[in-house]
Amino acid sequence: MANENTVKPFGLKDKIGYMFGDCGNDFSFMLCAMFLMKFYTDIMGVPAAIIGLMMMVAKFVDAFTDVFMGQVCDRSPVTKKGKFLPWIRRMMAPVAISCALIFAFWFRNMPMGFKIGWLFFTYLLYGSVCYTAINIPYGSMASAITSDPKQRTSLSTFRSIGAKIAITGIASALPLFVFHKDVATGKVIFSGERMFTAAVICGIIGITSYSLCYFLSTERVKMKQVTKKFELGSFFKTILSSRSLLGIIACALVLLVTQQMFQGMNNYIYPNYFKNRAAMSIVPLLGTGTMLVLSTFAGIVSAKIGKKEFAIIGSIIGSIAMFIVHFLHTTNVTVWICFSVLGEIGLACFNLLCWAMITDVIDDMELKNGERNDGSVYAVYSFARKLGQAFSAGITGFMLSSIGYTKETAFDPNVTNGIYNVASLAPAISFGVMALALFFLYPLSKKRVEENTIRLHGSN
Repeated sequence: MANENTVKPFGLKDKIGYMFGDCGNDFSFMLCAMFLMKFYTDIMGVPAAIIGLMMMVAKFVDAFTDVFMGQVCDRSPVTKKGKFLPWIRRMMAPVAISCALIFAFWFRNMPMGFKIGWLFFTYLLYGSVCYTAINIPYGSMASAITSDPKQRTSLSTFRSIGAKIAITGIASALPLFVFHKDVATGKVIFSGERMFTAAVICGIIGITSYSLCYFLSTERVKMKQVTKKFELGSFFKTILSSRSLLGIIACALVLLVTQQMFQGMNNYIYPNYFKNRAAMSIVPLLGTGTMLVLSTFAGIVSAKIGKKEFAIIGSIIGSIAMFIVHFLHTTNVTVWICFSVLGEIGLACFNLLCWAMITDVIDDMELKNGERNDGSVYAVYSFARKLGQAFSAGITGFMLSSIGYTKETAFDPNVTNGIYNVASLAPAISFGVMALALFFLYPLSKKRVEENTIRLHGSN
C-alpha cells in the first residue's frame, strides 16, 4: 500500500458514504432474498423446490464471476477517485434495472419452461454480472478508505447499519404495499403488479444511495495496481493455505443461510400462520432498533473481548431463543416477535463486525504471503455469502415443498403448522452451527488480530 493522503482525514463523511453503499446493495439484494421465492411460488406458479435448485445452480456461476471481478479490481488503474469507486458509478443503474426485470409479472401466464428460463436468465444477469460488478469493488474499498483497524471497525458498523436501513425499509413498508387482504375470504394475498412497482422504486432508491456513497467516500490509501500475471493454480493454493480465509468463508456461508432462513420465512409465517400482515412491518423496525442499540457499544465491547468472541455470544443467544420458541409452538404473534428480536441480536452481533473481520483476514494473508490482494480476497468472501444465500433458498424451497406448500395449499392447517416448524427450528440449528464455525474454524481471536496489527505496522 502507498501512504495515506493526509489532505482529507478519515471522518464521519466517509462512514456515512460507506453506509449508503451497502444501503444501495441491499435495496436489490435483500429484495430478492425476501420476495423472489414468494413471487415465483404465488404469482408465477413455479414449485418452490425448482426455484431453490435454480438459485443454487446460478450461484455456482458466481465462483467464476466473483473471482474475475476481484482480479479486475486489483488490476484497475488508480484514478483520481481511486481504484474502486469508479465501478460504483458505472454499475449502479444496471443493478437496479436487472433486479426489476426479475419481477416481470406479465409473464405469469407463459409456459412453465419459459418462466423458469426467465428466472434463471434474469437472476444470472442481476446476481452474477451486475451485482458482482458493483459489490466486489464496494467491499474491497474498505481497505482503501483507511488502514487503521479501529476505523475499519467503525466502517463495518456503519455498513451494517446501512444494510439494516434497506432491510427495514423493504421488510416493513413493502408488505403493507405488496400484500392485501381479500375481503371475501379474509386471506392475505400477494400482488405481482405491486411487487414489480416496488422493485422499480427500490431501484431508484438504490441508485440514489450508490450516488451518495460515490460522492461522500474517499479512497485515501492509494492501493497499488496489481500487474503480476494471474495464475489460477497459485490463486487457489493461496486460498486453501489460509486458515483465516477458509474460516471466514465457512462462517459467512453459515451466517447467510441463517439470516435468509430467519428473515425469508417472514413472508410465510406472518401472512399464512399468524394471518397478520401488520406484524410483518413491526418486526423489521424492532430489528433495526436492536442493531442501532448494539452498534453504540459493539465497537467498544469487541475491542475488549474480540470481534470473533462477540459474534459467538450473539450466535448462542439466537440459537437458544429460536429453540425455545420452537418448542412453545405459540399462536400468539407477540410472543413470536419477542423471541424473533432475540434472534435479531444473534444476527446483529456478527453482522456489525463481519466486514471488519474480512479486513483482518486480508491483513493476516498479507503477512503470510507478502502480497495484498483486497479485491480477489473479498471476491472469494463475497462468493461465500452468495452461496450461503443460494443454499438458504434451496433449503427453504425444499422444506416448503416437503410440507406440501403450494399456492393452493398455502392456508391449509397442516401446511401452516409446517411453516411454523421450519421458521423456528431451521434458524435455531443454523445459529448453533454458526457459533461452532466461529469457535472452531475462524482463527483470528482478539490476541491474534492485535499481534498482526503490530507486525503489519512495524513492517511499513
